[in-house]
Amino acid sequence: MARFFRWVGWWYVAMNMTGKIGLVIVTGLILMAVFGPLVIPPERVTFQDLEHSFDPPSWQHPMGLDENGRDILARVVYGARISLAVGITVVVISALVGLLLGLLSGYFGGWVDRLIAGFWFNVFLAFPGILLAIATVAFLGASLFNLIFALCVIGWVGYARLIRAQVLKVREYDFVTAARALGSSDARILFRHILPNAIQPLIVQASLGMAGAILSEASMSFLGLGIPPPTPSWGAMLSDARMHFASGWHLTVFPAMMIALTVLGFNLLGDGLREWLDPKQRLP
Repeated sequence: MARFFRWVGWWYVAMNMTGKIGLVIVTGLILMAVFGPLVIPPERVTFQDLEHSFDPPSWQHPMGLDENGRDILARVVYGARISLAVGITVVVISALVGLLLGLLSGYFGGWVDRLIAGFWFNVFLAFPGILLAIATVAFLGASLFNLIFALCVIGWVGYARLIRAQVLKVREYDFVTAARALGSSDARILFRHILPNAIQPLIVQASLGMAGAILSEASMSFLGLGIPPPTPSWGAMLSDARMHFASGWHLTVFPAMMIALTVLGFNLLGDGLREWLDPKQRLP
């Protein structure tokens, strides 16, 4: 455990200022999502105080109350759990699927590459991503599982193309040729020699993909195709608040601020990781 914290500390010091700011923002969001329910009980999310609807921020309710008299702070905290859960799940599944298909396409080439890169890539890239996700959820119905499935359908292609490009480059290196000459199996060459030298851009892409997945989840929830109520979601909160901006500015400002801060944090973290993992991009 001590070695892990030393490694994290060294990693933090080695990153540039952009990456440090992003790491602080992302860490704060994760801590809020994980430990927020220990401070804010779940019943505050759905409790309605209709007599004090649209109350502005106060000491008792730091983010005010919404149109139904519900505590916005509690809904923002529990909405962070939904956004981060969807983002992490979508990125992990999309990255694993894209990693496997990209490895196979780039390493074997031939008809395998033509089938995966020449056909499947073009099929999924022919449709605008968000429109394909909207059509998928509209056909299957609004639910957490269907939302994650729709975002994974549009998300794996980027990872697959990135890994394929890396594998096409790494497979020509001398150590791969030497391993093949020594009789190593394709699986050993792929996972022992090629993958460790091709996965660094995937780590950066995954951190940037988290921002995209969270923003897509908020967009789908804003359109009514996300998690059904009463489960709080930042996008659904914005959708409910857009009709009441004149009555309560805080209904719109705080969920929008959380979405913007989350996307900014992951983008800054991705930029920091890209520079940290690629010495060519480090400033002198």
